[in-house]
Amino acid sequence: MSDNKNNYSRDSIEDTRRKKIDEFKRGFDKSVMNDDSDYDVVTHEYSDDNSYVGYSSDSSSLKRRRKSNEINSYSDSDTKKRIERDSKKALKQQSKADKKIEKNKARRNKKMFKWVWLSMVVIMGIVLSQVLLVGIGDMLAVSREEDPQQVKISIPDNASIEEIADILYKGGVIDQPDFFVTYANMTTSEEYFRQGEYLIDTDKDYEAIINFLQSNVNRTDIVTVQITEGMNIIEIADKLKEEKVIDDIQEFLDMCNSDNFDEVYPFLAEIKNKEARYYKLEGYLFPDTYDFYINEDLETVISKMLNNFEDKLYYTSDKYLGSSKKHTLDEYVKKSDYSMDEIITIASIIQAEAASKDDMYNISSILHNRLENGADTGTMQLACDSTSYYPYRNYKSVPENIKDSFTSKYDTYKIKGLPAGPICNPSLEAILAALDPNDTDYYYFCHSSAEDGSVPYYATNEADHNYNRKLAGID
Repeated sequence: MSDNKNNYSRDSIEDTRRKKIDEFKRGFDKSVMNDDSDYDVVTHEYSDDNSYVGYSSDSSSLKRRRKSNEINSYSDSDTKKRIERDSKKALKQQSKADKKIEKNKARRNKKMFKWVWLSMVVIMGIVLSQVLLVGIGDMLAVSREEDPQQVKISIPDNASIEEIADILYKGGVIDQPDFFVTYANMTTSEEYFRQGEYLIDTDKDYEAIINFLQSNVNRTDIVTVQITEGMNIIEIADKLKEEKVIDDIQEFLDMCNSDNFDEVYPFLAEIKNKEARYYKLEGYLFPDTYDFYINEDLETVISKMLNNFEDKLYYTSDKYLGSSKKHTLDEYVKKSDYSMDEIITIASIIQAEAASKDDMYNISSILHNRLENGADTGTMQLACDSTSYYPYRNYKSVPENIKDSFTSKYDTYKIKGLPAGPICNPSLEAILAALDPNDTDYYYFCHSSAEDGSVPYYATNEADHNYNRKLAGID
């Protein structure tokens, strides 16, 4: 009884549960159909022993949902395209707006730049005009005309334009050194400026200042130097050094033994034995009184003396003519039996030996007689004391370090005929005497001491000469 009761109860409960499930399913399907819902109908399945197996979905519901999703996907694609079109349009509008903003900004910046640039141009124009006005005023000496003065300035050797401008500025000659440098660089070269001292007015314009400083005529550091007859090159160098005309004796001597002047002076180009000489220019630095500048250019110093010699070379005289026709000294040299260099060498010995003008012509006669007749009279050597220690004046002037061993290659007691070149720089009178000696038979001469008046004695033979030496107080 009890078992049946239990079975009944169990079956009844199961039937009831199934009925409820079926009713739920039917009700759910209707709601789905009525609401067009996309939900799937799920069917729960049980086995024969009432155990739960699983569920299944209604395929029509899946189809509807799949179709609905397809519709939604299509709608989303259109929306995206529309959104993309709208976005591109918005971006384009924004880009135009940005460009317009940038353009307006650039226009404003450009306008501002123009104003700034214009302001700068105006300011620079004002400044530049002021600078130009001041500079031009100084260039024209407008601002320096009220109280002109003379000031002394000194321009060093090889000074640059900048250094010269600074000297002029400090001396009160100019007010704008930079402007002067610019003007000078545009109009001249610094190599044309002369060293030395100047007394210059402070009211000169730039052009007048430059011209003033490029002429030695305006220099005030002038020294007058007398080069006496018979001075040799070493003595001339010492004199010029003493007077501050040169500052390097050796440099002067080296130039006097150079060929630097051959192209200008043909009489120097004719000298072919420079190697045998002590100084090539010896004899051609004409003795005279010269105006030199302190620390003057060496070539200029030497050229002044060579120019003077050249003038004398073309010296006009009718001394030898006996007619109204005049000839140059050079023409008389060419008519002689000697070259120009030989005549100057003879003249230099005459100059060194003679005690007076008249004595020159007698000594010239003796030298010519020995040169022309020495082989016949046994007097081929000129035997002149003045040549024994050349290029020095005498034994006393020979440097101490070579005094005991020195031997002159010009010593006419040892060589025959004329030495290789002049021994000093002769005067015009000595040159004339060398060209026109007295007509005598003398072959010897000597002089008394300077204290006794340098009295000359002449002889035709050696015995008379030895007698004369006693008269002169030599022996």
